[in-house]
Amino acid sequence: MPDVPARDEFPPGRVVSLTPRVRRITASNPGAMTGPGTNTYLVGAGADVVVIDPGPDEAAHLDAVAGAGGGRVRTILTTHTHPDHAPGAPGLRERTGAPLVGFEARDGFVPDATLVDGDRVEGDGFTIIAVHTPGHAGNHLCYLLAEEVLLFSGDHVMSGSTVVISPPDGDMSAYLASLERCLAMGLRAIAPGHGRLIDDPDAALRAYLDHRRDRERQILDAVTPGPVTIDEVVAALYPDLIDELIPRAGQSVWAHLIKLAGEGRAFGTGRTGAWQATRE
Repeated sequence: MPDVPARDEFPPGRVVSLTPRVRRITASNPGAMTGPGTNTYLVGAGADVVVIDPGPDEAAHLDAVAGAGGGRVRTILTTHTHPDHAPGAPGLRERTGAPLVGFEARDGFVPDATLVDGDRVEGDGFTIIAVHTPGHAGNHLCYLLAEEVLLFSGDHVMSGSTVVISPPDGDMSAYLASLERCLAMGLRAIAPGHGRLIDDPDAALRAYLDHRRDRERQILDAVTPGPVTIDEVVAALYPDLIDELIPRAGQSVWAHLIKLAGEGRAFGTGRTGAWQATRE
């Protein structure tokens, strides 16, 4: 996986031009789960600007995004409704008058319009296509900037870390299928919800898939003697993990086990129960 980006590379409020059509502003919410902070993107160099992922409800960040929009923000898109991506949406609407658009109403996010896979948002000199990518969240959308074959990936792909898959909304089988779909798109770049622009997207997507497949093999090996708990699997496979991330690792292990159970390769009794491999 790529190196973890340094937080000082992403000073809050700074407008960074990434391509002729794309700018980035990072919110001041760094952390173990958000890396250097949530990236908000502004798409469009002409009369129209689309904002992707307003981020947290943080006044300074929303002021910076609205200011960078220069009175030209026409639409506010969200990739999903997790608390580091969508809560700033109403505040940005108040500042710009632009409608909120996303997959569905959920987690306090109430869109003015919804999108499904393949829907388009067009502006002056650009077309954005919604790509439904369930896995990290059932309501997760990526957005393809057609003119640059650049994918705004939200939390589907991040720079510098893997993605937590947390059941029941998180679904490992769906996540891997969504990664495969993105790999088949022939992308030129990925603009992630956290971290640097990814300029070798195929390599990054293959690394994600390889990592998940390797982790699945490790988990299956760990439950083969069985029965063992998910916490025991986490202790064995993540010995150096910081305390804050141990519950997250448990969620992803559970997601892998649910996938294995669906394939008839393991069985168990939920997040806190015991699991073991199916005997052949």
